[in-house]
Amino acid sequence: MSTPKLFEELKFNISNLVGISDKTTEEHLKLYSGYVKNANLILQKIDELSIDSEKNAYVLGELQRRFGFEFDGMRNHEIYFSSLSRESVEEGRFLSGSSKLQGAISEEWNSFEKWLQRFKTVAMTRGVGWAILYYDKKTNRLLNSWVDEQHLGHLTGLTPILALDMWEHSYVADYLPSGKKKYIEDFFTNLNWQKIEENFSQAL
Repeated sequence: MSTPKLFEELKFNISNLVGISDKTTEEHLKLYSGYVKNANLILQKIDELSIDSEKNAYVLGELQRRFGFEFDGMRNHEIYFSSLSRESVEEGRFLSGSSKLQGAISEEWNSFEKWLQRFKTVAMTRGVGWAILYYDKKTNRLLNSWVDEQHLGHLTGLTPILALDMWEHSYVADYLPSGKKKYIEDFFTNLNWQKIEENFSQAL
């Protein structure tokens, strides 16, 4: 039996965010760590049970369903936390006038401000999930979308450029349930656009 290659937990330099406390970030990172751990455990368990796949067909099927949740939880959080990293955050606070990403956003939505309003509206969707800005290489365009939980509704074949966690654990301790809108505003205040630009460049 081969041993599955393990996913590695990434480390992020996040502190002194506007509105989002270090305590919330610390607890949030523990949840991310859990997604990495569980994604690895599920792959290992699938490997073990696959020795007799016919006998374990039901359990394997349920593990495969769960793997999508854990894996996407891991990846979504990696995009989210990297965008809040303090490395070069002052230099990356805004997109420059020559930004390829800003140009692509303006081409798709006519202006950066119009896109931002649209994205924030997506983030206010009721329920837990993620507001995500994707790049579609096939059509060379950007798309906003809502993803339920961690994995339901991801757009096939598209690359996430920006991901905003809208699970309550991301903001309730600092903002209370009624502060959802303020959390979204503060997220963009804290956002390192330099990293989002990098994500876009890599997706092209």
